[in-house]
Amino acid sequence: MSRFTALRKGKCPKCETGKVFITNGNILKLKGPIMHENCPHCNYKFEREPGYFYGAMFMSYGITMAEALVTFIIIQIFNLNLSVDGTMGVIVAVILILIFPNYKFSRILWMYIFTRKEGNEPTTK
Repeated sequence: MSRFTALRKGKCPKCETGKVFITNGNILKLKGPIMHENCPHCNYKFEREPGYFYGAMFMSYGITMAEALVTFIIIQIFNLNLSVDGTMGVIVAVILILIFPNYKFSRILWMYIFTRKEGNEPTTK
């Protein structure tokens, strides 16, 4: 499996087999995604240190702002003639719909940036 495919499917960044999240969460029930502490396959600890996912919060913010901008551009391209309140309502609705996927993707991407795949350790002579 390619690294990109494993990232997209939410697999462990170390072994690319175990799932990172136990549940996807449900916005209607107001229950967020639940993350494993360790990989169920290779026992890799996901949160390396306290505050490890602090940077993922900034990634999530960037992703959310990009989605808001794309939503605004789509509204303008299709000339929906919405008021400012209507435009903001649509943007907020898109943000709320994508809140849990953004949360999951930003955490997984953060781990993939800072974790080497198993078997890719540098060799020393």
